[in-house]
Amino acid sequence: MSNHIGYPVFRTTDPVLALRVARQLVAVGDARYAQVSVDVELRTVPEVLRIREALPDAWFRKEDVADWTRDPSDPTGLHVGVHAPGLSSDPGFLSSHLPLWASMLDQPLGSIEEEFAALVGPNIGEIWWSSLEWPDVPDREIYREANNARVALLFNSRSLEFGDRAGDHTVLVHVRRAHRDGSDLRHASWLAERIGQAVIGPPQE
Repeated sequence: MSNHIGYPVFRTTDPVLALRVARQLVAVGDARYAQVSVDVELRTVPEVLRIREALPDAWFRKEDVADWTRDPSDPTGLHVGVHAPGLSSDPGFLSSHLPLWASMLDQPLGSIEEEFAALVGPNIGEIWWSSLEWPDVPDREIYREANNARVALLFNSRSLEFGDRAGDHTVLVHVRRAHRDGSDLRHASWLAERIGQAVIGPPQE
């Protein structure tokens, strides 16, 4: 079983430009079956309420593993996710469960990207495009790839683990992880070149 690996290829403080570059990268591949997903961390009650109103189809959840251990019965439903219409708007309830994450998964291409990029604001968030297919480039020893073809746009973070906040946004291209021959870097570099960019940092898994 193969695994994907992500290489950063573009970074900017302009979220609109970051989205444009990410979409250029998506267009390098076959996007007939592609889907787009979004995820954002919300650290204040006003932000939760703002996103709840703006994205009525979003799901809200907690990522606090310690909370799961404290109360595995999950009376709030936030361990598995609560649909926006069912999420309480009570500030006391919400503040006791911050931060919350809001996500919309496997949406049609072009249906949510601009709206989400405008909504994410100072929060850590991500848009990712999956079910892509990278093309064959036999003369470069690069071969068609579907299982691991993906593009990610990180807002206000440079890490797929969302460990550190940043004042900029990063686009990553995902390819099949190579264990020995370096073909993953060669593949990521070729894809970046197609849109006038280059690999700008170490890979992330």
